[in-house]
Amino acid sequence: MTRYLLRKLAQMLPVAFFVTIIVFALTNLLPGDPTITILGEQATPEQRAAVRVEYGLDQPAPVRYVTWFARVAQGDFGRSLRTREPVVDMLAAKIPVTLQLTAFSILIAVAIGIPAGILAARFRGTWIDVVASFAAMSSMAVPYFWMGVLLIMLFSLRLGWLPPSGYVPFTEDPVLNMKLMLLPSLTVGTAFAALVMRQTRASMLQVLSLDYVRTARSKGLSERSVVLKHALRNAVIPVITVIGLQIGALLGGAVVTETVFALPGLGRMLVDGIFQRDFPVIQGAILFIVVAVLTVNFATDLVYRLFDPRVKV
Repeated sequence: MTRYLLRKLAQMLPVAFFVTIIVFALTNLLPGDPTITILGEQATPEQRAAVRVEYGLDQPAPVRYVTWFARVAQGDFGRSLRTREPVVDMLAAKIPVTLQLTAFSILIAVAIGIPAGILAARFRGTWIDVVASFAAMSSMAVPYFWMGVLLIMLFSLRLGWLPPSGYVPFTEDPVLNMKLMLLPSLTVGTAFAALVMRQTRASMLQVLSLDYVRTARSKGLSERSVVLKHALRNAVIPVITVIGLQIGALLGGAVVTETVFALPGLGRMLVDGIFQRDFPVIQGAILFIVVAVLTVNFATDLVYRLFDPRVKV
């Protein structure tokens, strides 16, 4: 097991290294002058030249990359060109918001998607299967921003049950925090639940047709025991894969939801950095997302063994 963990970590390091090259190259290919972000549009050419020398922007790209990579390796992502705030501090403030949104969305998706997928497979071809499949397709077809607007109109404007937008840290007001995070979590979680439901249904249909399931039924086991204890345990492996892949997508793809609900998360920070040509912010946000995706994929491989001991590391 230890050898497997070390081998997986060794595989992640080259990927992370090449990602740093790609991130640095892409951010430097963005159009626009970063000195405008620092000085504004009224600065003189002499002032812009001085700023380029101060920030090393006058150096060749390979030299700037080596300097930047050396700082990143030490945990220094630099400072925002616009606010002069350390990028590490900005990430520390934004990441908890996105992680909370991701965690709540996954809980909602699993709570809805797996039971719906089991029922759709168990009652294949019946009205339960038709309703569950139609709901999944509809949820996948609705964009995040439209679903968010609909939820705000229903639960905030019409019913008045939940606040429409904003964010309060959990440590300051747990109740208000949960209320503010419920609508954006539902927005992302319902779309994610559709993917989980479809994958669960497909896996369950395949497993329920296997010989060992028919054998379990012939022994007189209850249908609930056959489905939950025998079939689901083997069918859940592809579902775990989908969930693991979607966690990475949620970390980087919650931009629209965070914008609709005014959440100060990582996705919104990344978009603001792109519009403002704030290169250190862009690089820091993308690097965190990439490392998070690699970590989630690594954890997904380990979770496989918890559900199926036959999976060898």
